[in-house]
Amino acid sequence: MNFDALLDLFQQRLPAHPSAQIALYVLALGVIAALAQWLIARVAGRLVYRVLSLSGHRNWAAALLRHRIYRRLGYAIFLAVIALGIGEVPNLGRFSQLIERLAHAGTWVSVFLMLSGVFSAWQTVFAGSQRAQTRSIKGYVQVAQLALWLVCGVLVLSILIDRSPLWMLSGLGALSAVLLLVFKDTLLSLVASTQLTTNDMLRIGDWIEMPQSNADGFVMDIALHTVKVKNWDNTVTTVPTYKLFSESYRNYRHMFESGARRIKRTLRIDATSVRFLEDEELHALMRFRLLHDYLEIKQAQVAQANLTLSGPDDDPVNRCRLTNVGTFRAYGMAYLRAHPEIHHDLLLNLRMMEPDSQGIPIEVYCFTTLTGWTDYERIQGDIFDHLLAILPELGLRLYQAPSGADLSGLRANPVLGAQHAALAVAAADARA
Repeated sequence: MNFDALLDLFQQRLPAHPSAQIALYVLALGVIAALAQWLIARVAGRLVYRVLSLSGHRNWAAALLRHRIYRRLGYAIFLAVIALGIGEVPNLGRFSQLIERLAHAGTWVSVFLMLSGVFSAWQTVFAGSQRAQTRSIKGYVQVAQLALWLVCGVLVLSILIDRSPLWMLSGLGALSAVLLLVFKDTLLSLVASTQLTTNDMLRIGDWIEMPQSNADGFVMDIALHTVKVKNWDNTVTTVPTYKLFSESYRNYRHMFESGARRIKRTLRIDATSVRFLEDEELHALMRFRLLHDYLEIKQAQVAQANLTLSGPDDDPVNRCRLTNVGTFRAYGMAYLRAHPEIHHDLLLNLRMMEPDSQGIPIEVYCFTTLTGWTDYERIQGDIFDHLLAILPELGLRLYQAPSGADLSGLRANPVLGAQHAALAVAAADARA
């Protein structure tokens, strides 16, 4: 029995009622489409998975499976079979054309879903590589997916209204102003993402500080529209990508790469404690190893200068003398130069700034050799612990505004209060 005979036999056994014929044909078409979907998706899935695994790209095989590429291929095959075979179903009339267009459009949607999944798989594979620790392609993947969906939208709409895609594209010119308004943030983010990546302005893992957006922490993710920053309090700040291109922010990456982190902090000396050093005090300070050479050189210079300045009366006011604050600055510089965790190849300075109502600021400016936060704070704390503790040895006091306990203590002890008042009046007279 040949094929024509089988076809004639099948047509003879068809139900006479049109509805029964439609149901039978639709059922047969659905079975054929489902069988084609299962066979092609399963065979293609196993074949691609086996080839990628044997070639050493197991991560790609897992990523394609994770993003359901083969399942979406199966959907496209199923809808394509429906679109091709629905015209053979009898008695459908105008519904046949409608179903064909819907199935045709659904086929293309499934194809574009599959292509979008391929881009997502690429993002997943890249995220597992070493380069993903500092670079991000998420913005480029999202741009590619957006372009895919724009093309898909034009193609599907042209199929549904039975017009050429070129006719649809020609109408986009009239809608360009509306499109620019709708996709304004996307276009700004696209330009910003491209500039940030091209100019290496931002990487994943960078510590950035952006006060206007309350962002202070490490960059977790760089996408097309947003950048996620994990703050130090474990909160997450989401910043629009274009803001990181149009507004200023501080990036600490180069500080970490240089291997040096700056210390710039002041301590304030009480101005009333600044005075000249006596000879016995200089002799006592010679026991400081960090001051010994400095004092020897300075005493020789002072003695040489006093030979020309001293007069018949030999009043101390007419002689050169060392001050306790100057000696403290020399000690601080020697201490920083001898510190093993201070970078000696970079700028190192300890300077006196302009006095004000809160004392005399002494600024420490140097760089540590360790850039980690805890190490940096430890080194900075050790330096200022030592400098604050050494002040009494030089007859200096740290400035501190009077507190409530100080004032209550003066009221409770009138004699001490009177002494402090007298000292304050004497200091005011000296300044006048």
